Order: sequence, then structure tokens, then C-alpha cells
Amino acid sequence: MRAADPQKLDALVGRLVGDVGACVTGALIVLGDQLGLYKAMADGEPVSAAALAEKTGCKERYVREWLAAQAAAGYVDYDEGSDRFSLSPEQAVAFADEGSPAFFAGAFEVVQSMWVDEPKVEEAFRSGSGLGWHEHSKCLFRGTERFFRPGYNAHLTTEWIPALEGVHDKLMSGATVADVGCGHGASTILMAQAYPKSRFFGFDYHGPSIERAREAAEKAGVGERIVFERASAKDFPAQGYDLVAMFDCLHDMGDPVGAGHHVRETLAGDGTWMIVEPFAHDKLKDNLNPVGRIYYGASTMICTPASLSQEVGLGLGAQAGEMRLRKVALDAGFSRFRRATETPFNMVFEARA
Repeated sequence: MRAADPQKLDALVGRLVGDVGACVTGALIVLGDQLGLYKAMADGEPVSAAALAEKTGCKERYVREWLAAQAAAGYVDYDEGSDRFSLSPEQAVAFADEGSPAFFAGAFEVVQSMWVDEPKVEEAFRSGSGLGWHEHSKCLFRGTERFFRPGYNAHLTTEWIPALEGVHDKLMSGATVADVGCGHGASTILMAQAYPKSRFFGFDYHGPSIERAREAAEKAGVGERIVFERASAKDFPAQGYDLVAMFDCLHDMGDPVGAGHHVRETLAGDGTWMIVEPFAHDKLKDNLNPVGRIYYGASTMICTPASLSQEVGLGLGAQAGEMRLRKVALDAGFSRFRRATETPFNMVFEARA
């Protein structure tokens, strides 16, 4: 074995200590989220471990240890004089406010699924057989919806749709929209709330997600204006849609070109295909950053195995980049493709026949 440089080794070990701490803290974030500990502290009032335990129906000794770990991570504040803990406004936004664009607790449920399902992915690495979305643990489905929903809340109807040529006006007047790969329906519901004159159809091949989407739509008061059906991206019913949207799912598909062909066949003559994908540059070296680290990791454990489990198995991955996505759209028969807008986490593309 080659001799290691002591200084470089110390630096690497320092990073690894931080990463181990992050992994441990991630489990505690899921725990605090599930037990309602963050939400019970959302008002910012300093609280003792005993008071928080009573408020949440938990046992004090466990709560105190959790609070100490959160304080060590910098995710709650601790006052030694009073021996009380509190959430700053920023911490409350990140951990207790599900409507906030900075809400992050749901992301750690996605990470939880990666640990739980690691043996399945290990087997996929050896066999090459892939791992279907439906074969993952339930925390992935719930976590994905909770992770992406804040970004959709912040950008979908105020920035992304208005960035598409003429689409906002169509939806305001009354249009027909398909949300393909809708999952739990967060994006479909947001559009239905913003555009009451339009009709919406949500499609996903995962039956339990469709059931959850129907429940969420009823709860949001838009159940009568959305039809959720189980269907894949290559066989969802044709309606002459003015807009077909795919949110953070095209790269998961085994045959994205085939899906694009079907989109083109189901669109109205002047219809638009809206593709929202994780932000990525075209070259790997340009994605070696904190956002790329998250997306490459998720792609390894979730997205690429999902694609490889399906027919064709193109395996775009969550860091496909604009050039590869453009090729998918052009190969599917679209003649116009452009990046309409972007955020640090997403790119929004517009494709037209």
C-alpha cells in the first residue's frame, strides 16, 4: 500500500468526522420530525427537556439526549443559564414549517430510504437488474413529496409556468393539463389551486402514490377538478393536452425517448411539454459541488437503478444535464427545446413540436 501524506490524511479524516456527524444527525432529524419535536418548538420560546417531553408525549430522558445532539449540530439553540432549548426563526423555517421553501426535514426521509434499501441496491450493482421505484421503502415516497413540495410552492406557479411561452394565459383561461409521474400529487394540486378554470389529470404507475394523491386533493379542496389515474409515461390517456408536465421524473424512466414520443402524440397542436429536472451542468467536473454531491448520491441509490429496472434502461441519472435532455426531446420528435428558467436545484425546459 502506498504511504499516505499525514497532512492530507488528517484533512480527510476531519471531513469524514463531519460526514459521520451529518449521517448520525440525519437520523435524529427524521426522529424529531416524526415525533413532532420541531413543530412543538416552532414558536421560538425556550423550553426545557421536561416541558418539551410533556408537550409531545415523549419521555424526558430521550428528549434531553435528542436536544443535546441537535444543539451540538447547531440545529437548536441552547442557553446554559436556564438549561433551555429553542429554535431560531431560521431553524424553525428549515425544520418545522412544511410550507417554507427552505423546509428540509423531508429530504432526510429520502436519505433514510437509501440506508434502508442499501442491500437491494447492492444486489442491483452485482446483477445489473435495477431496482424499481415501487420496490423502495415507503419513506422514499413520502420524503420525495415533502422534499420537492417546498420548491414547487415557491416557484411553480409564480415563476416556472409564467416562463413558458403563452402557457400561463392558457391556464388562466381554461386548459387541459397532464402531470405525468405525479407521485403524491403536490405539483398537480398546486396548479389546480392556482388555475381554477383548467382541468388536471395526474398519472403515476405507482398505485399507492395515486391513492395518496387523491386523498391530498380532497383535503386541499380540489378533488373535483383533478383526475388521478394509475398509468405509465408511455400509456397515459390522450386528451389533446395543452400542457404535459413532468417534475423531477424523466431521468428515472427507462425509456424517456419513448415517453416523449407518447407526450407528443397526446399534446394539442400548440401544446407544451414542460420538463423539470434536477439542476446539472453538462460536464461531470462542473457538478462536483454540494448540490451535485446530493444528486449524484441519490442517482446512485434511487434514480439510475429505477431506470435500469425498466425497458430500454437508458439510465440518464439525476445529473443528466441539458445536452442529454435536449437529445431526448429531439429524438422524441420535438423540434423546439429551450431552458425556460432555473433555480439552484432545478432546471425547467420547454419543448414544442
